[in-house]
Formats: sequence, C-alpha cells, structure tokens
Amino acid sequence: MYFFLANLSFVDMWLSSVTTPKMITDFLRENKTISFGGCMCQIFFAHFIAAGEMVLLVVMAYDRYVAICKPLHYSTIMNWQRCTGLVVTSWNIGLMHALSHLVVIVKLPFCGPRAIDSFFCDIPLVIKLVCMESFNLDILMNVDCGFVGVTCFAMLLISYTYILLTVRQSSKTGASKALSTCTAHITVVVIFFVPCIFIYVCPLNITWLDKFLAVFYSVFTPLLNPAIYTLRNKEMKNAIKRLRNIYMGYKGNT
Repeated sequence: MYFFLANLSFVDMWLSSVTTPKMITDFLRENKTISFGGCMCQIFFAHFIAAGEMVLLVVMAYDRYVAICKPLHYSTIMNWQRCTGLVVTSWNIGLMHALSHLVVIVKLPFCGPRAIDSFFCDIPLVIKLVCMESFNLDILMNVDCGFVGVTCFAMLLISYTYILLTVRQSSKTGASKALSTCTAHITVVVIFFVPCIFIYVCPLNITWLDKFLAVFYSVFTPLLNPAIYTLRNKEMKNAIKRLRNIYMGYKGNT
C-alpha cells in the first residue's frame, strides 16, 4: 500500500506542477500569453499524468481488494514484480492516452482570436479555436476521455462492491478496520473523478464552473490527497504524534 501511496504522491506532485507555476506567474503579469508549444505541452502532460493517476487509483483499489478479500494470498499475489508492473502499466496507459490527443490536436488548423478563457490550456477550450466544425472533434475527445475515465470508475465500483460484500460477512472489528482503510481511498477517488467527469465526459459548458473544476482537480486535489491519507491512516497519525513529542521534548530541553 505504501509503495502505491508513494507513487500517488509523485504523480500528484507532477500534476500540480504542469499548470500551477504558469498560472501563478500569469496572475502577476498584465500580458498573459503562452506559446503554441507551451500550450501543447500543458495538454500532453496534464492528460498523461491525470490518466496515469486514474489507472493508479484502480491499481490501489485492486490492492485493497486483495488485502481485504484474500488476505492469506496477499503477499503472493501482490509481490514486488506485480506491484512494479502495475505502476508501469498505469504510466504506459497515461502516455498512450495523452499521445492520442496530441496527435490529433497538433494537426488542426487554428485561426481567428487565439484567446482561451481559462487559467491554462485544455482540450475542450483549444478545440474551439480551430478553423473547422468542432462538433465531431468534441465528440471524439469526449469519447477518448470518457473511455479512460468511465472504465476506471467502473472498475473502482466493482472493486469496492466486492470489498463491501466481503466486509458484511466479517466481524465488526474487521469490518471497521477495512472500512477505515478504504475511506481515504474512496474520498480521493470522488474528489478526483467528479471534476474530470464534468469537464470531459459530461461538460456543463458553464465558464466559471469549468474554471473552478479545472483548478480544483489540477491544483487542490494533489494538495488534499496527502492530507486525506495522513489523517485517515492510524500509523501515520502515530508517527506524527511521535514526531511532535520529540520536537516538544527537544524544545523543552533548549
């Protein structure tokens, strides 16, 4: 579990780094511009990392499923080779997803006012700038994003359904421990997938809400994930308490 949490933290760090630095500098500038290459880089890395994180969350759900539903076989099933392979698979799927978008977008003809009403470049906004009918493109991109997002979300639902069914048959102590372990993961899944669904799969086309959701999943979600896992994990809370006691004892001695 901690191997996957370390990878999730690494992915979150890169997800927030794709758009946040440019966003902050634009707040301090009068002329808010970005090159075409920079815009394409934002789109590529945002979708590369976001799709990879979606698959990684599914991998983490599978890890919890094995730990709770097949505890005696956990060390055999989730060995080091398989864990590493699952993480590499999540990165490869994210890479293929991002490349499928980039190959289409870079070949589109752009003309007219090249202004985007948002804080960073994203596919739904860039498509509106092309010199052609964008309806079919919107459908293509929604299907591409929806395939990854909906498939991952469905697999998460299946994993947690099996977990809940197994928990119902266990003792109260085991059920409480299992639910406590999964609560943090479910919370992260909800705050990550809900904005993505309303941006790419079922867009609301409300400018201020789209901006809020885009900033939320790209900036605030990576910040919230470590706090959520830390506050819900008993071992992490005990480690923080020990660190605080050491600090207070050191401060008292000085």
